[in-house]
Amino acid sequence: MTHLPTRFPQPLGRRTLLQAAAAGAAGLAFPAWSQSAWPAKPVTLVVPFPAGGGTDAFARPMSAQFARLTEKQLIIDNKGGAGGTLGAAVASKAAPDGYTLFMGAVHHTIAPSMYSKLDYDLERDFVPLVMVASVPQVLVVNPKKVPAANYAEFLAFVRKNPGKLNYGSAGGGTSHHLAGELFKLQTSTFITHIPYRGAGPALQDLIAGNVDMMFDGLGSSAAHIKGGRIKALMVSGTKRNPAFTDVPCSTELGLPDYTVSTWYGLWAPKGTPADIQARAIEEIRRACQTDEAKTTWANQGADFPNLAGAQFDGFIKGELAKWSKVVKASGAKLD
Repeated sequence: MTHLPTRFPQPLGRRTLLQAAAAGAAGLAFPAWSQSAWPAKPVTLVVPFPAGGGTDAFARPMSAQFARLTEKQLIIDNKGGAGGTLGAAVASKAAPDGYTLFMGAVHHTIAPSMYSKLDYDLERDFVPLVMVASVPQVLVVNPKKVPAANYAEFLAFVRKNPGKLNYGSAGGGTSHHLAGELFKLQTSTFITHIPYRGAGPALQDLIAGNVDMMFDGLGSSAAHIKGGRIKALMVSGTKRNPAFTDVPCSTELGLPDYTVSTWYGLWAPKGTPADIQARAIEEIRRACQTDEAKTTWANQGADFPNLAGAQFDGFIKGELAKWSKVVKASGAKLD
């Protein structure tokens, strides 16, 4: 064994001593970093909507790929209610150790403008990690309830029969709700809002004919559109979606400012260590970029925006400002 000398052969200056201390500290830090490998155990992903909605449509396949790549489970914990704010409140109080993550959505940038008080603050209580999917909103109707073969016939019917049709949403203050309010503003129409506890229950009632229509994320409606259970009349944005090229976009239908997308992203509780944040971003990116995930995203008309960290944070700030203006202009209220 090599022994360190009990004294230095010559006096050392203050700078040399500081350098030696820094080197020692760096050596001690390296094992600590290695021991903090993440994930070392299953990770809980709080999804603040009931099973079967648009969030689940991406959370579950992402979870499967995450488990395959890391050999650790990403356990989906559905906590629906209050437009996604109940689950967000639960996640905000989780330990900031990287083993509870939160999968929020565009709804959570709308909520601060809709609720006078929330049990969490999106910017104060969370750290944005990565956006995992973005899908355009689509106007879908129950073909047995709405006598319209296309958008033009639908618009004519709505204008002739104000208040006769109703639309379901994932809850007051969600993107489904505000997409409907924005549509009513831009078309000078009136359609009654029916809020649900999540997009899944609203979509099932649309299919069953208990509501007439929805402004839904294409991700959760895609399979039902393809199956003929509901009919798509318009997709929001400036171009048709590659998965549904027969559905016209809002711009070509005379609504150039109707650009609404439902996006989904992951947050961690504030205080989560930076190295764990970086690892979480890396592993979620890998899960979303597998061939299996790419196929799932494409089938639902979704993109993987891959906005992470500061870029995702900047995007969120922009969405908070955008939806605040829509809420104020529409006079939207919680039902």
